[in-house]
Amino acid sequence: MDFNDIVGHQRIIKNLQKAIERGHLSHCYLFEGEGSLGKKKVALAFAKTLLCKEEDLTPCNRCKSCLKFDSGNHPDLILIEPEKGLIKKKLIDDLIKDMNKAPYESKRRIIIIDDSHDIGIEGQNALLKTLEEPPSYINIILISHNSNNLIPTILSRCEIVKFTPIESEKIVNLLTNKYGKTEEEAHFIANFTKGSIGKAIALCQSDSFFEKRDEIIQIVGSILQGDKTKIFNSMEFFSEHKDDYHELLDIILYWIRDLIIYQETRDSNLVLNKDKIPLILNIPNLKLDRINGIIDTIIETKQNIDRNVNYQLAIETMLLKFQEV
Repeated sequence: MDFNDIVGHQRIIKNLQKAIERGHLSHCYLFEGEGSLGKKKVALAFAKTLLCKEEDLTPCNRCKSCLKFDSGNHPDLILIEPEKGLIKKKLIDDLIKDMNKAPYESKRRIIIIDDSHDIGIEGQNALLKTLEEPPSYINIILISHNSNNLIPTILSRCEIVKFTPIESEKIVNLLTNKYGKTEEEAHFIANFTKGSIGKAIALCQSDSFFEKRDEIIQIVGSILQGDKTKIFNSMEFFSEHKDDYHELLDIILYWIRDLIIYQETRDSNLVLNKDKIPLILNIPNLKLDRINGIIDTIIETKQNIDRNVNYQLAIETMLLKFQEV
C-alpha cells in the first residue's frame, strides 16, 4: 500500500511529501480527526515512504524495506494499539527502552501509536520525557480521535495534522467502482457515514446493514400508524442489535429526516433513502410538531443509552413516545 491507495486527504499528503523533500520532518506528529477517516492509513503510507530505500516522496514498493513493510515484518516500524481500550504504562516503558536502539535496516525508526488518547496519564508523562529529546533517527506518529485526553505538554510537542471528513462524491466513486454498490446505495452510505471512509467501507461490506435498515423502516412505519403491538414485538430485533444502537438510531433519524424533507419540499432529489422514495410517496403527511418531537426523542434516547440507562427500557420508551408526540 502507498499514498495512491488513500481516498481523499490530498492536501495532507502533499504537505507530508513537502516535508520529506525539504528535510523538515517533525520528530512527533499528531494525526487528529474523527474515527475511521483514514488517519492510520496515511500514517502507514508515510512511514513506508520514510523507510523506503529509494528515499523518494512515495515508496517504491519493490525494495527490501517496502516488501518487509507490506509483510508486517519491518524491524524499524513499531505499531502500538490499545488492548481493551487501554495502552498500559508498561508498553510505553518498553517502547522508550526500545527507542534507544539504532535503526536495524533503515536510516529511521518509525513509531505509530494508534488511539494514543488511550494512554494513561502515567504513560503519557513517561512518553513526554522522550518527546522532549527524542533520538535523531526517531519519528513518532500519534493517532487520535479524542486529543482532549492527551496532556497539553504532549500536544505542545507535536506537529498537529487535522483530518477532515472525505467528500461524499469520492466515497460514492469508491463504493460504486470498487465495491459494486449502486449509485443509490453508495450515496446513502456516504451520507450516513458523514465522510468516514472506514465506516463507509465497513457498511458496504456488511451483508446485514440494508436488511437492518429495511426492518427498522418497517417497524417505525407500523408504530407511526398506531400499531402498539409492534413496539413490544420489535424488542427482540433491537436487543439482537444492541451493540449497534448508534447505527440503529441514526437509521431512524435519517428516515424521519427524509419524511420531513419530502413532506416540506416534494423534492425527491433531497431524499437520502432514494431507493425508498416509492414508500415515502405513500406515507400520509405527519404534523411538523410530531416529526420534531420524534427527532428530539431519538436524540434523547441515544444520550440516555450513552449514559448507561437501561437499554431495553430506553428503546421501549422511545417507541412509545413515537405514538404520543
